[in-house]
Amino acid sequence: MASVLLLATSLIAVSCTSIPSKPTTNSTDITIPKSPPANAGVPLQPFVSFSIEFSSFPDYAGNISHPNNFSNNLLDNLAEFTKLKPLVRVGGNTADFAIFNQSLDKAIVGSVDPAKSPDYPTTITIGPAFFESYLTWPDTHFVHGFNLGKNSTTARQALIDSVPFACKALSDDRLAYWELGNEPDLMNLELVRPSTWNESDYVQEWLTWSRNIRKAMQKACPDLASNDKYKYIAPSFAGTGNLGLDPVLAWKADLDTDRDIALISSHNYISGADALGVTLQSTLMNHSSTVASIAKQLNSSHLISTLPSTPRKIPFILGESNSLYRQGRPGLSNTFGAALWGVDFNLWSVANHIQRIHMHQGTNYRYQAWQPIDTNITSKGTKVPYYGNVAVAAFLGDLSSADALPAIVNLPLPREREAAYASYVKGKLAKVIVVNLDEFNATAGNEFVDGYERPVEKYSLKLPHGLEGSFGVRRLMANGSDAVSGVTFDGFSYNFELDGGLPVRQTNVTSGETVDVGHGGMLEIGVPWSSAVILDFDN
Repeated sequence: MASVLLLATSLIAVSCTSIPSKPTTNSTDITIPKSPPANAGVPLQPFVSFSIEFSSFPDYAGNISHPNNFSNNLLDNLAEFTKLKPLVRVGGNTADFAIFNQSLDKAIVGSVDPAKSPDYPTTITIGPAFFESYLTWPDTHFVHGFNLGKNSTTARQALIDSVPFACKALSDDRLAYWELGNEPDLMNLELVRPSTWNESDYVQEWLTWSRNIRKAMQKACPDLASNDKYKYIAPSFAGTGNLGLDPVLAWKADLDTDRDIALISSHNYISGADALGVTLQSTLMNHSSTVASIAKQLNSSHLISTLPSTPRKIPFILGESNSLYRQGRPGLSNTFGAALWGVDFNLWSVANHIQRIHMHQGTNYRYQAWQPIDTNITSKGTKVPYYGNVAVAAFLGDLSSADALPAIVNLPLPREREAAYASYVKGKLAKVIVVNLDEFNATAGNEFVDGYERPVEKYSLKLPHGLEGSFGVRRLMANGSDAVSGVTFDGFSYNFELDGGLPVRQTNVTSGETVDVGHGGMLEIGVPWSSAVILDFDN
């Protein structure tokens, strides 16, 4: 048995007022099952996906003459691990603000009302050029969001007028699904609809306009209007619990009467950017908090799947998700702690049968995975949460074969500041990941000067019988949970400044680490506070 506790000293020699006077020496035992249970979670192809704010999409993708190659590089990086590019949903609040104007010579014109939102325009007109952005990323599939929010005669006609442009742009194997409306469960609360507007009203409106869209598509793109290709993600509710409409009641009201809903979609944010009491340790870097956040989606999924009106198994996804709604909070959503949260959040979700997650982002958003362009607020670049996406993709591995998808299993640990998961391919252990969520502050309050080391939690893994040899170790690391730069995965940086977002090996960080497992099947691994490690048993 080989002990794997040697890391680049530049990554662990940082002190913090919250750490003990010496590194942790206790060891947590983890027994790894030989095979996954029958109810293990299995991801959709692909699993790691993104949701891009409708008004920000031209920034992220560019256009035919000026494609955003940086964004495409980051998508390609993830495909290197999973062999499938992320699926991109183009939607969010601004999809329900956008009015199509065929004579507009620009992709988008919008105005920001700071009283409504300082982060995106709430008055938006889009032109035919908007749909050029769908042509810039090779081998990428999209969900296009249609406007349900505005229901004036002008807005409804503009919706139908946009259909030929949307479907033609998404022809040639670019279309995944359509979406009609963003978080319509909140429309009666936000005075977009009368306060008496209920689930049955929503269903009738959704059915009316999804059918009208299909009629327009039958004329412009008849192939995409066929029964096997005309599919939606729905109902795309905010998933806020007792507020607004209930997704189960909407389903009971025969939302899927036309059998054109391919995926049941909900949204999830663990808390709000302006919510009281939100901290890195108690809200994001906290496995119990993640479990509680996902519980309401799991309950809805179970109830919908058992309804008589749901005669077939429909996968459940999070069509929009991230850390803190209202675009995140600086010092929380843009930190390495949020990247670690993203790893635990995604893997807990898939282990519990949420089969795809679209992590949301937009230009200048605090929780974004990357900033696609330079603005007077945020510089173009890879942001820290992206590295959480990388770790999830690396853990899931090759998803290209439907016959060899990984089964994901949570490995319960005693503390809420840690999490672990195993993946199995064709019944055999493929990978184990351990995520340490103990907050280690790299930049503030570091008053210790006596050489205290960054604490390292030790984990003793009891592996399935017969598993022995030398195996790869890949680490997700930064100088601390509050770091907003300097992150690496397996010693590689994906920063824009280095090679346009492509992976660049960092010479001062450990890469290519291995561990030896002998006949006893025991392995001890050290995981520094605020970091994660993947053990590759299929390499």
